Amino acid sequence: MTRVYYKEAVGAFIVFDVTRRSTFDAVLKWKSDLDSKVKLPNGKPIPAVLLANKCDQKWDGLENNPAMMDRYCKENGFVAWFQTSAKENINIDEATRFLVENILASDCIHLSEDSDTDKVKLAEDTERAVDKAQCC
Repeated sequence: MTRVYYKEAVGAFIVFDVTRRSTFDAVLKWKSDLDSKVKLPNGKPIPAVLLANKCDQKWDGLENNPAMMDRYCKENGFVAWFQTSAKENINIDEATRFLVENILASDCIHLSEDSDTDKVKLAEDTERAVDKAQCC
């Protein structure tokens, strides 16, 4: 059923609740499911950011260790992680901005690898177009 939700996704947040250890234990299940069901056109996994939500509360059974979380993300294919609080609006904009930047970077890589000739390159040599005496 998750395939329907992931359809045409280009990026994802995987969220766990720092006050409930069981949600962190399920993170890799969600990441594996995501990676098995949706890929970028070049075959790579979509960018996924891990969110440690409710950071304004006490971590339950988890150590709040940024170095450990950095390592965890690198080992498991997350592009980054953020401590967030939806309630207090902590790092929500920053995490979203980061994911969107990664999605755009992935899209740019895909477009540069794309060999279709029916696409317009917007970054084409603009100086030549200005020198021409016709409308562009």
